[in-house]
Amino acid sequence: MWEQEAWQLLEESIIYYQGRPIGTLAAQDPELEALNYDQCFIRDFVPCALVFLMHGKTEIVRNFLIETLAMQQNHDREMDCFAPGPGLMPASFKVEHNGDREFIESDFGENAIARVPPVDSCLWWILLLRAYIKTTGDIQLARQPDFQEGIKLILDLCLVHRFAMYPTLPVLDGSFMIDRRMGVYGHPLEIQVLFYAALRTVKDLLLPENDGDRYLDAVKQRLGALNYHVREYYWIDLQRLNEIYRFKGDEFGQEVVNKFNIYAESIPAWLTEWLPETGGYLAGNLGPGQMDFRFFSLGNLMAILVSLASESESQSIMDLFEQRWHDLIGFMPLKICFPAVEGLEWRIVTGCDPKNIPWSYHNGGSWAVLLWLFAAAAQKTGRVELATRAIALAESRLIQDKYPEYYDGKNGRLIGKEARTYQTWTIAGLLAAKEIMNNPKHIELFSFEEGIESPGCRLW
Repeated sequence: MWEQEAWQLLEESIIYYQGRPIGTLAAQDPELEALNYDQCFIRDFVPCALVFLMHGKTEIVRNFLIETLAMQQNHDREMDCFAPGPGLMPASFKVEHNGDREFIESDFGENAIARVPPVDSCLWWILLLRAYIKTTGDIQLARQPDFQEGIKLILDLCLVHRFAMYPTLPVLDGSFMIDRRMGVYGHPLEIQVLFYAALRTVKDLLLPENDGDRYLDAVKQRLGALNYHVREYYWIDLQRLNEIYRFKGDEFGQEVVNKFNIYAESIPAWLTEWLPETGGYLAGNLGPGQMDFRFFSLGNLMAILVSLASESESQSIMDLFEQRWHDLIGFMPLKICFPAVEGLEWRIVTGCDPKNIPWSYHNGGSWAVLLWLFAAAAQKTGRVELATRAIALAESRLIQDKYPEYYDGKNGRLIGKEARTYQTWTIAGLLAAKEIMNNPKHIELFSFEEGIESPGCRLW
């Protein structure tokens, strides 16, 4: 069975430090130069960690949490004489050797292509801590003083008062899975969903002692506002599209309808034809005069799992996948985003990025790692037939193609032009998807039920 081979590949990717497993390599392609693929990326490790937890292999996840926390609290990064504030989690790390000495070298974004700190690392870390605790019952790990301090440092970064009027978390382009320039600066959906899930986790893990109650009050306030904001303004279906189309621009005062001053002319032509009658989704980004109408899979699927999307919205998102199967699933699930940016728009948005060419990599490429999220969302919404169909599509091809990082083309028929094979999170994504289908209770590791938070403000 392929599962046995996949497990062997996953175990061969494990990184050891002082004799202990602490993470997994990004890829082990024997035919291409390693570059930074010989490192452990925090976001890449998440599906691997979930697979380990599902199989009771908890030690590696515990060690990972401890070691990355140490990197957060002890980093001394500087770029052009400027040191970022404490609380950052690294994008990646690797174990280095100098004679008999063994040490960990971490990257906080200063070596990455975008030269941008990974905002999602600290958010994924919190969610992984929760998954570990739900598996093991080891709540004492989170209550240790260094873990409590680490959580507070993350909150200091996320809840700081900025020059902004919105509860969403503003970030730079390239600060999450799409880690190159793709026009997703500002308030991208993926970060807001992870932010929401992390805040809900913190509410349960942070102790009130040692100023913890002040942080908890701020978390409670932000949760309600964030929930209201995303549901109210990011959602797009046919009814909402008609409302946006008829918005008046340049309104002023307290009672404005078009709060973000979105002009009807900004609605792309493809959307009016593509949006089905019963499907909908959360927009990719939203800010003043800016609504990114592109569909981003990870943010929408995570919104289902953490209940940032309502029950009816969750069903509408799955309707969209079903009715636009050819575009979003194709021959290799799933599109990271749809549609790709092309032509002059591609030149402006990506800066002529040779890797993010249309329908490749982050620009409309297909990423099998997203299968685990799709399977989990399908289980939660009772749409398991969609996940079964998607996994069946991916299974044979991934094995035959040696687990590539991503696929190219409008329908995912081509192995990515620069894709590494034996990509660890591709392997883990498929394994996790199969485990979720075999045991739906696994979604409890990373899902949330509908929250009870109030908007946190007067809406009248």
